[in-house]
Amino acid sequence: MTRPRVLYMSGTLPVRSETFVYREILALRSLGLDVRTASVHAPTHGLDDDGPLSQMANETTEIYSKGKLALIKDMAIELLSHPIRSIGTMTRCKLDALFSGEVKLARKPKVIWQGMAALALARRVRGNGITHIHAHMAHVPTTIAMYAAMQLDLSFSFTGHANDLFPNRTLLSEKLRRAAWVNCISHWHRGLYQSIVTRPESDYPVVRCGVDTNAYEATPSPHGDRLEVLSVGRLVEKKGMDVLLRSAGEIAKAGGPKLRVRIAGGGPQMDQLRELVDLLPPTAEVELLGDTDNDTVMKLMTEADVFALPCRVAQSGDRDGIPVVLMEAMARGRCVISGDLETIRELIEHEVSGIMIPPGDQSSLTKALVELAKDRDRVDALGMAARRRIEEEFDLTLNARRILDTMRERGVA
Repeated sequence: MTRPRVLYMSGTLPVRSETFVYREILALRSLGLDVRTASVHAPTHGLDDDGPLSQMANETTEIYSKGKLALIKDMAIELLSHPIRSIGTMTRCKLDALFSGEVKLARKPKVIWQGMAALALARRVRGNGITHIHAHMAHVPTTIAMYAAMQLDLSFSFTGHANDLFPNRTLLSEKLRRAAWVNCISHWHRGLYQSIVTRPESDYPVVRCGVDTNAYEATPSPHGDRLEVLSVGRLVEKKGMDVLLRSAGEIAKAGGPKLRVRIAGGGPQMDQLRELVDLLPPTAEVELLGDTDNDTVMKLMTEADVFALPCRVAQSGDRDGIPVVLMEAMARGRCVISGDLETIRELIEHEVSGIMIPPGDQSSLTKALVELAKDRDRVDALGMAARRRIEEEFDLTLNARRILDTMRERGVA
């Protein structure tokens, strides 16, 4: 009997900004599942010193990053070797691109190119004994996974998150219908999928992007003479970093309690946020730390009293799912403040395991920070409750077992 072997793929695998993908793979491997990896773009090397991430990067099957000529060559070999199936796969791809209501005009050629990439991927993993394909991110990685699975006569599944489901949505209806199952990172995501394609709930299992509670020790908050506030994330509109900076400025201008705000992360809003910092009162203590690796982020967590992420829905419609960095902060025993999005309500219960504010609401954030600065016992109590919440529902191994159980039920593991 062939040993089950699952191909996991994502946009870039591994990559520092998507720790939840490679952690999930490593957790599944620790449970005995044979997982191979593929990456649409070049994997990131040097994430650890000859450790499991370096090995993953070295062994990952690359798709686009091997170059267009290599892709076309492998696609052509696959076509010549399996002409009938290849014609069927590309016909399906072209029909999807031309007639799906979820493919914008500018993206139609891209979908056809992704179908060609799927044939190239099929050629590259043939003979590896792959029995199932799972993709993280519901747009490009899942498009390629869907057609590659069709070409290899395999089942596929996927996990959707945020940007891939909203501004960059492509063929989501088709993917929901054709997937063997779809992992839902929240009950809200399950409801979204059911509103598009109704299926039995067992086809939409809720699986959290968890964190390793054994690796993240809860630590006491510093309790210094100022409230230490940390935020971590890509500097884009939906994260609300500008709201946090303005709140810091408002508190300083009013002569409120002392606090320091540090923001770790890079992104397109960096210049805009720097300009905003220049306009804040001189007494406002704020730092933009830029791109920061995960080890440094964990150290920053221990130095923070409060972790704040005043996220909101961007004008483009982009929004967060359940940010892993919020889970990491809670696992460290930090008191968290978040924008009140439907998905995040499944992680944080207001005034029980954290504080929820209306998305992007500066005055509510300001009020919360002032109150917490004056009540450090409340900061500690919310931090301890946050840790318990992660242990109960968002632990990495717990959720890896949920994935493995689903795969076993479907006969692919």
